[in-house]
Amino acid sequence: MQNKKYIIFDMDGTLIDSSNVIANSINYVREQLTLPPMERKQIVSCINNVNIHAPSFFYEVPEFTKEHQLWFSEYYERYHHIDTILYEGIEDLLEKLKKTHKLSIATNAYKTSAKQMLEAKNISRHFDIVMCADEVEKPKPDKEMIEVIIDYYGGDRDEFVVIGDGERDIMAAKNAGVDSILVNWGFSDHKSEAIRDVDGLESLIFSI
Repeated sequence: MQNKKYIIFDMDGTLIDSSNVIANSINYVREQLTLPPMERKQIVSCINNVNIHAPSFFYEVPEFTKEHQLWFSEYYERYHHIDTILYEGIEDLLEKLKKTHKLSIATNAYKTSAKQMLEAKNISRHFDIVMCADEVEKPKPDKEMIEVIIDYYGGDRDEFVVIGDGERDIMAAKNAGVDSILVNWGFSDHKSEAIRDVDGLESLIFSI
């Protein structure tokens, strides 16, 4: 991976530890649906699982609806600022990268929630463009978000790299024909080769 100029970050599980507020938001939606709460560990372990059908797994419905989104956002927006943290070293890494790279985000979070989250953690200023699930027809692992970001910058595909903690991130990058880096401090526990800490990620980025 040579000459990378454009870095596309995932948000949840990569930049921000939002596991508590996501789990609690999902359980809030389940409460509105009169479903019993799920264990936090079960929710977090399945967030990035591409082999499950998320609507039926989390809410026992065939597809997500606007009502589910509104309920999720209602809880998320109320508590995201107190129930989330930046992963250790991320703020310093973004400060360094902003001087040498163009930074963007491709997240399966909703636009309103993502904007509030990034502003609450004081890192929104680092990103030129933030693409969210409700801005595209097909979120990750589809390539649509990545394609929008590539078009925004107008760079060559070999100048881009996607960084994320889940299979959806890696698949989205592959589907768009760009390189990717898998990190292992987020919601997944990868058995394969993955970057284990932010220092390791920084060393890799500045070597490519």
